Amino acid sequence: MTEAKNRIVVDPKIMGGKPVIKGTRIPVYFILELLSNGWSIDDILREYPYLSREDILAAIKYAARP
Repeated sequence: MTEAKNRIVVDPKIMGGKPVIKGTRIPVYFILELLSNGWSIDDILREYPYLSREDILAAIKYAARP
């Protein structure tokens, strides 16, 4: 979970406090929506080159936390 904590931030001043990838305005839910709509990690990285594979995996881990 440390990886997710380092890459995911929750700040009321950014996207209304929704969890986002650190340094971006891309919320965790958006990444999950892309994946659920059939996008691969490579598809996301091509479309959003400022994200890293680790960012996407951190979003998944964050969403799966208990």
